[in-house]
Amino acid sequence: MLLLGSGLLTGCQTVLFGGLNASTGKTHVLVQRDVVFDPGHHLALDVYRLPGTEHAPVVVFFYGGSWKSGKRQWYRWVGEALAQRGMVVVIPDYRLWPQVRLDGFMQDAAHAVAWTQAHAGEYGGNSAQLFVMGHSAGAHIGALLATDAHWLDAVGMQPRDLSGFIGLAGPYDFLPLKDPDFIDMFGSTHEAQLRSQPVQYVNGDEPPMLLMQGTTDKIVWPRNAQSLADQLQRKGEPVELKLYPDIGHMAILFAMSRPFQAKAPVLEDTVSFIQAQVAQHQHAATASTP
Repeated sequence: MLLLGSGLLTGCQTVLFGGLNASTGKTHVLVQRDVVFDPGHHLALDVYRLPGTEHAPVVVFFYGGSWKSGKRQWYRWVGEALAQRGMVVVIPDYRLWPQVRLDGFMQDAAHAVAWTQAHAGEYGGNSAQLFVMGHSAGAHIGALLATDAHWLDAVGMQPRDLSGFIGLAGPYDFLPLKDPDFIDMFGSTHEAQLRSQPVQYVNGDEPPMLLMQGTTDKIVWPRNAQSLADQLQRKGEPVELKLYPDIGHMAILFAMSRPFQAKAPVLEDTVSFIQAQVAQHQHAATASTP
């Protein structure tokens, strides 16, 4: 069973993430803040990149918070960490429960990815090298985009338009539900709840995936990543499963920040995965050229 902590982020969250943002120090990263991608729902995003960036891989990062909380501004340190490694990084809003349920936040995520594909070039990104990444609930959202084709189909895309998915401590196989909040989010019947499970949609048409998981995570149990990896392998899909000893649910995310990078090679593994997928695509494009 999956244990999801409803109180994962508390009243001190602004201070916590503010400290991580401050830990980045002075960087050369450019930030375009509050770029509206869905005026109807008042949703915006922030874009991070280095000056002079051209044709760079693009990463859309979805933050976690049990689908109930979170702000893109808290994750500037994630955007800057990846941007300093040559990526164009997009961190979007999405509506949260109880304002919306599964369909609402998934539609928001799909629109954010479609906007990024359409506008990546304006920020020095390459829309043909588009990655989705997330932590916890954000990893769940990204995994559903990469497995259940109907979310991206609604915005004129498909999972194979993604160059890869990168999940940190994501819930991918977490039935049955017991928490009333999650039952309200995902449905009161087993049939309805299955719509929320990325493992249910693996059909061999997924992008490559990197699944990262701490072995001592007590919020999202490691079996979630293992289950999704097993399903992908059965379908012959490329997947890397990285298990980090003695790393918990938030520690795997914090390992991307400057103060905690020595705890686990999360940032290096992310960058290596992206670079490997880009190199593979470039090689395939070269081989197909007459």
